[in-house]
Amino acid sequence: MRSTERGRRAAVCGKPIGHSLSPVIHTAGFAAAGLLTWSYTAIECAEAELPGLVAGLGPEWAGLSLTMPLKEVALTLAAAASPVATAIGAANTLVRRPDGTWFADNTDVPGMVRVLSDAGLAAGPAVTVLGGGGTARAALAAAAQLGAAEVTVVTRRPQARAELAPAAAALGLTITGVDWADAPAAFDADAVISTVPKGAADELAAAVRWRPGSVLFDAIYDPWPTPLAAAAAGNGIPVVSGLDLLLAQALGQFEHFTGVVPAPEAAMRAALTAAAGVR
Repeated sequence: MRSTERGRRAAVCGKPIGHSLSPVIHTAGFAAAGLLTWSYTAIECAEAELPGLVAGLGPEWAGLSLTMPLKEVALTLAAAASPVATAIGAANTLVRRPDGTWFADNTDVPGMVRVLSDAGLAAGPAVTVLGGGGTARAALAAAAQLGAAEVTVVTRRPQARAELAPAAAALGLTITGVDWADAPAAFDADAVISTVPKGAADELAAAVRWRPGSVLFDAIYDPWPTPLAAAAAGNGIPVVSGLDLLLAQALGQFEHFTGVVPAPEAAMRAALTAAAGVR
């Protein structure tokens, strides 16, 4: 039991943030680990407000989870960062170090690696990524860690693919660009990672021919299942959701914040499942 470690705090920051399930996950983890005086809250925070917020945090703060639109600016506030956060230019985690400075990491990437591997994806996969935003950069890093040398990226705008080029170069990946009109053909892959917003990939559900043995990761979790996820499941394709990633990345953050390794996954998963089930 660690109930004597008093008054430590952590939070998730973003805008909007009221929908976040992170407080449910981490609070359950604190209880299961015996961190009885730890607390985890949600803080509504815009990009321009984050530097001031971080500067004003006292020594009781163990760390912050960052969601949209804060992942890029968070990286600039850290004295040091993990190689993967540096490579993709985004951090979803700030950890308070003993000297009071902040360390930036991106636990989305190992989280993606874990959930894809758990779904049966083998090393050295052919990977297709739908979308060109911040989650797509994390997907590129996950593909690199899984041993992919080349990733097919499908976007509506060619410029969005060009914006991924620095991250791909830092990760040692080659990008093959595909226009959205040709997206169905890009599903001939070992893994398809959809990072596009709600509704954007719905039109593909009836157009895709699924490769046997492939895996779909759809970063959305509300509403669920998406038409794309339902189509994949109906064709016997293993499907991973954004809820699976939410838990996997939270486990890494919990270990960063508390030093408890491994994180109490069963309790955190149960709390997330219960909370998501009533939404």
